[in-house]
Formats: sequence, structure tokens, C-alpha cells
Amino acid sequence: MLDRMDLHTHTIVSGHAYNTRNEMLKAAKEKGIDVLGITEHAPAMPGSCHNMYFLNFKVLPRKYEGMSVLYGAELNILDYEGHVDLPESLLKELDLTLASIHTPCYVSGSIVENTNAYIGAMRNPYVNIIAHPDDKRFPIDYEALVKSAKKYHVILEVNNASLSPKSFRGDPRENYKEMLGLCMDYQVPVVMDSDAHVDVMVGNHGYAKEMLDMVGFPERLVVNYHRELLKEYINRGDLL
Repeated sequence: MLDRMDLHTHTIVSGHAYNTRNEMLKAAKEKGIDVLGITEHAPAMPGSCHNMYFLNFKVLPRKYEGMSVLYGAELNILDYEGHVDLPESLLKELDLTLASIHTPCYVSGSIVENTNAYIGAMRNPYVNIIAHPDDKRFPIDYEALVKSAKKYHVILEVNNASLSPKSFRGDPRENYKEMLGLCMDYQVPVVMDSDAHVDVMVGNHGYAKEMLDMVGFPERLVVNYHRELLKEYINRGDLL
């Protein structure tokens, strides 16, 4: 099956990415992407954009030369209760949202505390995807994570950047083996994302695909292959 979806990318607005929106759109189209998500870091990330940036997404077209474009945010999980850094009034206007843990915005706690942070974020009805739940600096209970993703109807991400040899999150393969095995047990879907911060990385899921193949993960649970499945999980599935 063809993977023509990338839901986790960043532009210069995120503060530590290197291409404009138009450059990312052009790169995605050239690589044959059908659905692109531009998900800027939310305001708690140093150097990222103000709330007003997300408020004005209404002016942006959701099609680019036939490609569907979704605009959202990579929310920062801030504490062990799972609070995030955009208010509900803005979240409900976004096409899709990811929530993740980053060192500038979160202090790692115990396995229970870190797990509760993810679960708290998943309880938010506007959180669609948990991004890179693989970071070895933030140990978690993967069974609790997967069961909560099932309960709260949230997709779990297999992050290509995390699996790169250049990753600063530590080798996540053992964490992914555990998570993906549990996703198969509980029938929880995953999405492969590039987490691209530069145009040449858009749509690059090579390491993520290798990881899925390694564990024999079923294609029917991989959102990248099923636009109709994605519609069931994001805030604005009607845009697809």
C-alpha cells in the first residue's frame, strides 16, 4: 500500500525549523503526499509562535494543487496532569492536534507521573495524536498508554526523527517494540510521521516503516494507508 500522508511537520514559525509554509507545501507535493499536516510548536516551546497565529488559520486554504493540507499544533504537555499550552477555545478550531513531551516544557518524573501526563492529555477531546511517545528520557508504562489511547480514541505516532541515528531521544526501538506489540493486542492505530523541520525530510518515513515491518505490524492499523480511518480521529475529518 502507498504511504502518501505526513501529519507532523514544522515551518520557520516553530522557531527551530528552516523552511516556509510554501516551501514545505511544494516539497510535499513533489514527493506525492496527498495529506499534509503542518503542526507548529505551541507557544510554550521557546521561540515558537503566539496564540494569535493559531487563531488565524481560517485564512489558509486547505488545498494545494489537489493535496489536502491540515493546519494544527504540536501541543506541549506541561505537567503530570496533562495540561497543554493552548486553550480549548483555540483547540476546537484546529484541524488536528498532536500532544508531546519536550524537555524545555516538561520535567521528567516517575514512570507513573510521566504516564499520567500522557493520559491526561489524551482526555482532552481535541487531542488527536500522541507524538513521539518513545523518548527514553521520559519512561512510561506502555500498556497504560496504549489502553488509554484506545479508550480516548487517540492515534499513537511512530516518529521517524526519533528513529534516526541522529536522534537526541536515545534509541527508541525497544520502546517501540513494546508499544507496537500492545497496539496490535488492543487494536490501536498508529501513524508514521516525519516530524520534518526542513523541506527535504517531508514524507520521510523510512525508519518508521522499518520499525513496523520488524514487528509485523498490520497495515490495517496504519493510518497513513487509510484516509477514511484518519477522518475518524481528527478534529476536522470533513476536510479530507
